[in-house]
Amino acid sequence: MTLLTLTLKSLANRKFTVALTILSIAVSVMLLLGVERIRIGAKTSFQNTLSGTDLIVGARSGQIPLLLYSVFRIGNPTNNISWSSYQHFAQHPAVQWTIPLSLGDSHRGFRVLGTSKNYFTHYRYGYQRNLVLQQGTIFQDIFDVVLGSEVARQLEYQLGDQIVLNHGLMEVNFGGDHRDKPFKVAGILEKTGTAVDHTLHILLEGYTAIHVDWQNGAPPLPGQEIAKEAVYSMDLTPQTITAFLVGLRSKMVTFQLQRSINEYKREPLLAILPGITLQELWSLFRVAENALRSISIFVVITGLLGMLTMILTTLHERRREMAILRSVGAKPFHIFSLLVSEALLLSTLGVIFGVILLYAGLFSALPFLQKEYGLHIPIEFLSLYDGLLIGIILIVGFLMGCIPAWRAYRNSLADGLTIRL
Repeated sequence: MTLLTLTLKSLANRKFTVALTILSIAVSVMLLLGVERIRIGAKTSFQNTLSGTDLIVGARSGQIPLLLYSVFRIGNPTNNISWSSYQHFAQHPAVQWTIPLSLGDSHRGFRVLGTSKNYFTHYRYGYQRNLVLQQGTIFQDIFDVVLGSEVARQLEYQLGDQIVLNHGLMEVNFGGDHRDKPFKVAGILEKTGTAVDHTLHILLEGYTAIHVDWQNGAPPLPGQEIAKEAVYSMDLTPQTITAFLVGLRSKMVTFQLQRSINEYKREPLLAILPGITLQELWSLFRVAENALRSISIFVVITGLLGMLTMILTTLHERRREMAILRSVGAKPFHIFSLLVSEALLLSTLGVIFGVILLYAGLFSALPFLQKEYGLHIPIEFLSLYDGLLIGIILIVGFLMGCIPAWRAYRNSLADGLTIRL
């Protein structure tokens, strides 16, 4: 009888305990590899929050603050940039398209973004995915608003609803609203898993229209209001914007145009590369990333310790089995090899079933993760790093199997045949 056959028969005598041990190792392996896949997928999705944009331009401040308020709608700019400066670079021969952005107002805790129709034509997220309307249309009137999916869901808005925007970012209205110029919900976007879902989008002309009778950030005095109908005949070209996104005709001129913007004499501007800045921002989360990985490693160790506990617990019950094997000619080394083989086989089966559970979970959860969180987890073959992790798990399983094997190796034949009361 070969060692493998003997090992399988020995494990078959303890089906239930063995099955639970394999399951615990499989779940641990699935969590370890799954956390690694999610970590990589989250990092990739984060870096692709904005894709297809070559430069982000705003007032001179810092790279990360500019990225945060222009892409993630977090924080506020130190200053705006003039419309003339925007036009200067929008008409640059190397520029294919631009998307102007104006921030400053809000609605019940959600940011309002003033932009142009270019936003819905050229804005990309994820793997070059464009914005898609779930319902309605885009900007048929200057007082139309297009809602992100989360805004519509949480506030329960429907097409045609009237919305009053607040001046500034205060969720509670302290008298600084634009109730004389309400907006109508014209469209609702599909979920993207990005800051777009939490944003209300209006035209730059609409953004200018609601502030046309405001002076230095203060609402108009009674009797000095400009009626909503009157603004249609006015020049609603904005004087300033918050930032703008740039798409270039050729990637070869990216650094050249970036330097021209950063050295612009008429106004202090800052142009950043979104991909590089997103990587820099992600590095700030490295502590949490390592903590998540450490937790998954401890989960695997816990599963292997469960295997060790199972083998040690049954070792006393199997003293007579070991003695019988010795009596029919098995040497101590054979007993040692049997227990080590059991541990290695349990670890291997746990790894195999863990990988199966991993891919089953990925295939079933990927559509939900993409739709609800914009998280794309690539379903690929195991990488070299995954192979390294699996190799370490098997080595640790082998070493843990050596502990009960050594104890059984040291037991004498008489020890197994002695009846202990």
